[in-house]
Amino acid sequence: MHALVIAILLGIVEGITEFLPVSSTGHLIIAGHLLGFVGDTAASFEVIIQLGAILSVVLLYWRRFVGLVPVSTGALQESTLQGWSGIWRVTFATLPALLVGYAARHVIKDRLFNPSAVTLALAIGGLAILLAERYAAKRNTNSLDRLTLFQAVGVGLFQVLALWPGTSRAAATIVGGMLLGLDRKSAAEFSFLIAVPIMLAATGYEFIKIRHELALQNFLQLGVGFVVSFIVALITVKAFINFLQRGKLAPFAWYRIIVAPIFYVLTRGLKF
Repeated sequence: MHALVIAILLGIVEGITEFLPVSSTGHLIIAGHLLGFVGDTAASFEVIIQLGAILSVVLLYWRRFVGLVPVSTGALQESTLQGWSGIWRVTFATLPALLVGYAARHVIKDRLFNPSAVTLALAIGGLAILLAERYAAKRNTNSLDRLTLFQAVGVGLFQVLALWPGTSRAAATIVGGMLLGLDRKSAAEFSFLIAVPIMLAATGYEFIKIRHELALQNFLQLGVGFVVSFIVALITVKAFINFLQRGKLAPFAWYRIIVAPIFYVLTRGLKF
């Protein structure tokens, strides 16, 4: 029963924070330590329940993903995110983080998974969001259906910054999209779309590593965390997009700046 309670709580944390610009990794780290759920098993659990959150995006944006299927060259494309044009944009926005993440995975784990590094990333990310909001307000923006290849590549490079735990993949890609000329809603939606291949790769890699170590009770815990994460993420993504249609990212920035020192105090002396 204790394991299921942990699964529910972490599923809620993952579902809320995965697509908001607040760092799901940082929140899962602090939640795991407060619940006494740490170590290799906890790390693997946290990665795998992200699949539930990711599949919520697949459900919400299934038309976008279906639109990536190449059609005949004579068909009229209403968006640059359709067919091969869309595939190339998603690919170039995904590859940088995949390649750098795989090549530097050991350095990242050894050097950046500590309270000081995560706290610094939270605070810097908050300031970056405030600056991006100020800059974006002064320039013209375009929608997701007008996404250029240059913008896609640029967002992909920004996504590499999220390999630093605490930065937040959502924050890096949304801020990157805004700085490159996307409106807030479009930047967030593109962030959601390119999260799918990244997180599917990470989840698959983690599952292959631990598949022989999982017992029946592990699958039950993972299943509960998966379902909770899926449902909560579904609600969170819809609410976040509705918020961005009339609101700004500043509240999330200030939240990061305020929570950074709290996070540091709570995790000081702990080994991640």
